[in-house]
Amino acid sequence: MSTDLLPAAHGEGIDALIREALAPQAQAIDEGRYPGDFMRALGRLSGFGAALPVESGGLGLDLAAQIDIIARVGRACGSTAFLAWCQSACAWYFQQTDNAAARERYLAPIARGEILAGTGMSNCVKHLAGIERINLRARRDGAGYRVNGALPWVSNLGPDHLVIAAASVEEGGYIMFAVPPGADAPTLRPCPAFAGMEGTGTYGVHLKNAWIPAEDVLAEPAAFEDYIGRIKPGFLLMQIGMGLGLVRASLETIRATNQRLSHVNAFLDDQDETLERDLQALLTETVRLARLDRDALPLDVLRARARASELGLRATQSAALHAGAAGYLMSNPAQRRLREALFVAIVTPALKHLRKEIHALEQQAA
Repeated sequence: MSTDLLPAAHGEGIDALIREALAPQAQAIDEGRYPGDFMRALGRLSGFGAALPVESGGLGLDLAAQIDIIARVGRACGSTAFLAWCQSACAWYFQQTDNAAARERYLAPIARGEILAGTGMSNCVKHLAGIERINLRARRDGAGYRVNGALPWVSNLGPDHLVIAAASVEEGGYIMFAVPPGADAPTLRPCPAFAGMEGTGTYGVHLKNAWIPAEDVLAEPAAFEDYIGRIKPGFLLMQIGMGLGLVRASLETIRATNQRLSHVNAFLDDQDETLERDLQALLTETVRLARLDRDALPLDVLRARARASELGLRATQSAALHAGAAGYLMSNPAQRRLREALFVAIVTPALKHLRKEIHALEQQAA
């Protein structure tokens, strides 16, 4: 992304960290190594809080700067870009909550990477779009809630990590809440093997009669709809950073292979000039929407997020085809990026989910 979205010195520091501490282990992360040390180091550079106030461990910039950081990470490793999105999204949730106690307790440590956090909102987001039933159920218990149920896929987790999720409430409505490190109730269970991105700390989360005190509730039922409206634009726009990083890395592969294979690569679809043009158009639109934040039109945000998936699929496939047989080796970055781009198009909200919401809004406007 445009280098003026971050202060020059800060951008250089993040790039150096990525180059030295992340890029050499990208293949190992794809195969199962969780990059915890890198995540904590990125947090020390405010890599999860570009849009947060300085006093909260952030840089006092905007969402466009946070997307830029995620895109920089994604050029080296799509798995870690996803983890950076998870951590940044959790910081975003705490920034937007009306619960001052939760914000004071968790926001700065998450923004600084001192507490690593997984966002278990996939099931809820799909439920709210009419795609599936909600898996977690809560009942009022004094000043807090008791929560039961299971989430099949939650990433950026480990034994000492925080998790954020949502549940339907017996009395009506929904709550969004945090389960802090050291809580007794959550049980983490390994997931079946993925095609890649095995180092994302992804587990099934089981909650049995979990106690959620009032100070860990990010949104009570009466405030839930408004709260989701506040966090959703950032939730979606920050995900675009994953796609932007993949496209940029794919362009680098295409241009490198064209130094010796341009005479035959010229017959492939999606040449670098076309992909670069589409990337710049998406960058411009993403920055515009990020700077509007909650004032951005929901339809525009959904369309931009869908374009990130679509462009990532096109660019990574083109890079693999440009690389030829080398692009079919499991050790080749072009092959890894194919799987990463497929993930960007599958992770909630998946491309089909995005198109469903886009269709509904277009029908309303017709």
